Amino acid sequence: MIGLSKIANKLPGELSGGMQQRVGIARALANYPDVLLMDEPFGALDAQTRLIMQESLLDIWSEFEITVLFVTHDVDEAIFLADRILIMSTSPGSIIADLSVNLERPRKGELATSDEFVRLKRKCLSFIRQESLKAFSESGEW
Repeated sequence: MIGLSKIANKLPGELSGGMQQRVGIARALANYPDVLLMDEPFGALDAQTRLIMQESLLDIWSEFEITVLFVTHDVDEAIFLADRILIMSTSPGSIIADLSVNLERPRKGELATSDEFVRLKRKCLSFIRQESLKAFSESGEW
């Protein structure tokens, strides 16, 4: 299911970053959880591997029908994966925006150039910019 059957006999140190992430996801799914918590799981991957992993996660989500709580600083990633985006303030961490993502499924990489995707991205970036400027004006530091 995670596309690693060809390398089943490799040692962990012989796996690429993307392969290690897929093993981690498989391990998390082994007990059929109701909720999958993911904190920046694709942050260290190259752009192409990251997109493949995002698409794989959407396939897994569709098959397992579980709730995924996904933390990311990548706005494109949040829009691509989510049905709902919560944007947090800096400090103290509180929710400053709750946005619904009503994009068609299944989702593929070309979605990122659609009008609705770009509209949502502008909205997210606006909230983030406002919060960043607020934090800067309060601290006087950048």
